[in-house]
Amino acid sequence: MIKIDTTTIYVSVANQSYSYLPLGLPCEFKLQLEDQKARLFEKLFLQLNSLEFDNIVRAHLPYIPYHLDESNDEIDNRMKKIYALIHEFGDEHTKKFVEQLPYFH
Repeated sequence: MIKIDTTTIYVSVANQSYSYLPLGLPCEFKLQLEDQKARLFEKLFLQLNSLEFDNIVRAHLPYIPYHLDESNDEIDNRMKKIYALIHEFGDEHTKKFVEQLPYFH
């Protein structure tokens, strides 16, 4: 049987960050998962950051209505992926919390 090493990470969706140590920064979730999967958070947070920058630019272009902006949908998709990972690797309390969010349904 192959043993898979897991690590603990601390995730802050509000700050779009994660760390391997609780550094005094507020974090909403403590997760146990494989190191390789933890890096998915980094990729998703970087994508969110880029999409949000695109939204800042779009906000200054009045001829593109907010509700027709595809980057808003992409931000929602990334958030769904982030919360799916949190749900998958969180404890029972975390799973119940995520299941109550609109992104989960």
